[in-house]
Amino acid sequence: EVQLVESGGGLVQAGGSLRLSCAASGLTLDDPVIGWFRRAPGKEREGVSCIRSSDGYTDYKDSVKGRFTISTDNAKNTVYLQMNSLKAGDTAVYYCAAGPFPTLGDPRDYDYWGQGTQVTVSS
Repeated sequence: EVQLVESGGGLVQAGGSLRLSCAASGLTLDDPVIGWFRRAPGKEREGVSCIRSSDGYTDYKDSVKGRFTISTDNAKNTVYLQMNSLKAGDTAVYYCAAGPFPTLGDPRDYDYWGQGTQVTVSS
């Protein structure tokens, strides 16, 4: 059974940093795409970043480019999202997801989801 478990969320001041982790079981990170999505209060889920570890392909939402970095540790079967220079607009529940294609456009393209971890950025 595929399981994805996020951790690393919390409360930080604007300009601070957090590193989110997504521990995967039941799949190998070489094969699927892992994406990070977020859901802010009153809004739909939006794609933040994704990575295809087999060839290193990555993609980022425009508003996080230069601030967020996605990476994998295949030995630990874990995906990370390093978030720097955090803004109040980054406040959301962050989810990791696994699917066949590296897309940020439609969450329904992803097959497996974690439980989410709360990120709150205060001004």
